[in-house]
Amino acid sequence: MAFRSKLRLLTLQRNRPFSSSILSPESKTALSSKEKSRAALSLLRFEKEPERIVDICRAASFTPDSHLDRAAYSVAISKLQKSNDYESIRSIIRDSLSRPDFRSERSVSHLIVLYGQAGLVEDAINLFDEMPDLGIQASVKALNSLLFSCAIAGEYGEMKRVFSEFPRKYGLEPNLDTYNTLLKGLCESGSANSAHSILAEMESKGIKPDAKTFSVAIAGFYKEEKFDDVEKMIVLMKKYGVQKGIGVYNVMIQSLCKLKRSNEAKALLDEILSRNMKPNCVSYAHLITGFCKEGKLDVAKVLFEEMVRRELKPDADCYFTMVHYLCKGHDFEVALGICKQCMSKGWIPNITTMKSLVNGLVSVEKVDEAKEIIAVMKEKFSRNADKWIEIEEGLPK
Repeated sequence: MAFRSKLRLLTLQRNRPFSSSILSPESKTALSSKEKSRAALSLLRFEKEPERIVDICRAASFTPDSHLDRAAYSVAISKLQKSNDYESIRSIIRDSLSRPDFRSERSVSHLIVLYGQAGLVEDAINLFDEMPDLGIQASVKALNSLLFSCAIAGEYGEMKRVFSEFPRKYGLEPNLDTYNTLLKGLCESGSANSAHSILAEMESKGIKPDAKTFSVAIAGFYKEEKFDDVEKMIVLMKKYGVQKGIGVYNVMIQSLCKLKRSNEAKALLDEILSRNMKPNCVSYAHLITGFCKEGKLDVAKVLFEEMVRRELKPDADCYFTMVHYLCKGHDFEVALGICKQCMSKGWIPNITTMKSLVNGLVSVEKVDEAKEIIAVMKEKFSRNADKWIEIEEGLPK
């Protein structure tokens, strides 16, 4: 069946009546494009019914150039995948392809990635093959998206096949991003040793590796605990004139922390400072997470204080990590202080962590503080207010 016929059939099959009022039933005026996107994203985060997810997407009429719309698209695809509703995923993407504003290299590349996110690699490959039918020339950008699509779906065999066959089939010349994407997939699949042959092939084609190339390889070798190869990569960086900048250091720090070698990662922070380089919030966040997971909360607290003192702003995840592990370590008063800082920025840890904090505060006779936390939770999450009222009623009077 020709592509356009398939497109018409899918559109007719899924063309249920819908209205943009689904996005804001109480609104008396038409929503702007941005308001539609925000309303859709908010609804999608809580919606579980596949048909309503599809209707929300169609009512929002997402555009390909909006970051907010791309985020909403991603949430919708994830929700539908969890429901195993792959036909709805195909319908949403095909609906988009029926619109002229999605007929571009950039938009199709993004949709190829969404197919990979859903685990529909065959559909991603078919969409790449159909690009000429859409009036779009197959490109290296789209090829790189297809490789990434295969990688995020865990289809590493298909990723290697696409890399091996498609450049020649479509007359495309792989670029630096192509090799970096391929290398990342190979490292994720446990084939970090491929880095050596990929670097050799890049050299033969006159493509100079960059910091990302080496960061990916270093992370892969750390994951496989091949520390000699890590050192070889660092030597090769010098050969290619690639600086060992803060990004590479952060990859090394994170990799060591994942291996529960946080003390060695901390030594890298000391090395950064000795070289008069400036660590960033990512450097500290990786270390804080590593030490927390190893139960070394005193070190994590010192690093958190140092991070703030250096005027590096912790992100939401860093705050959440600290509160979670401080509660786990029964350091409820410090956890409360950090949680208040976090909430002042509009960031709220998950319900499990907050319950742990409330119960912990009660255990150390900080009932009033526990009630303050509950009041915030009831206000912020009215959907779960009943659960918090029940917890509040069980507190000591």
